[in-house]
Amino acid sequence: MRSLRVAALAVFALLAGLLTVPSALAVNAAAPGFKAPFPCGQQWTYSHHSAEVRRALDFIRSDGGGTHGAPVLASAAGTATRHNQPGGAGQYIVVDHGGGWQTYYFHLDTYSVPNGASVAQGQQIGTTGTTGNSSGSHIHYEQLLNGVGQNIVINGQPLSYPGSYYQAYLTSDNGCGGGTPDRYWVDTFAATDGYADASTASPQGRLLQGTHYVYCKVAGARYEGTYGYNTWWLRTDLDETYPGGNGRGAYVPAYYLSRWGDDEARDNNGTVIPDC
Repeated sequence: MRSLRVAALAVFALLAGLLTVPSALAVNAAAPGFKAPFPCGQQWTYSHHSAEVRRALDFIRSDGGGTHGAPVLASAAGTATRHNQPGGAGQYIVVDHGGGWQTYYFHLDTYSVPNGASVAQGQQIGTTGTTGNSSGSHIHYEQLLNGVGQNIVINGQPLSYPGSYYQAYLTSDNGCGGGTPDRYWVDTFAATDGYADASTASPQGRLLQGTHYVYCKVAGARYEGTYGYNTWWLRTDLDETYPGGNGRGAYVPAYYLSRWGDDEARDNNGTVIPDC
């Protein structure tokens, strides 16, 4: 009888363990659709340093606007709490998004929401500063799952981890609101000129290396380089505009897409970019 009871208890324990597995797994919800921690249309450059904690990236503004005092936006909706660590992170905010996910925003100059506030994606939560252990104004930004730093993902795409600024760039679509044209996110492996049409006849400005949005594609002049060729041209907004040029709605060769080869025009998810 004793052996039967032991066996029954073992079976019960096994079944109980199996029943608890799904609920434990459910604690870790899918990642929110994180967006850049700065306002719509702004371009910032970013870097990673070996001393940075939890896979953080530091952002400074690179489109001619000032970094200090610039709005810091919530990457996704959640509950914001205010913190202060004078010898380290300075004034900072943590946004809890549920499911084990949090984002951190260090070195704030000011807070823009009360402690414990519910915030929407794109809502201003603070202003960029250099409080705490910081050598200059910037946004120190982290994404954590159950307290563990994750490689940072924006709009479903992982960012690179350059060792210094001005090697990679990010243009924000956070807080853009309604009426924004469809955008497809792509990575480019080098800077390139942008043109008034699908040829190299009329340069308008420069698109820098990094992650960018494009609106659509058109067929145009064959563009050849060291790594192949492309006849597709992508309509986008340029990072730098030449004197007399128009940086809005210019065309860049799809040759420069990091993830695709000869005569392809797809976004980072592999979706074919639609015709204009």
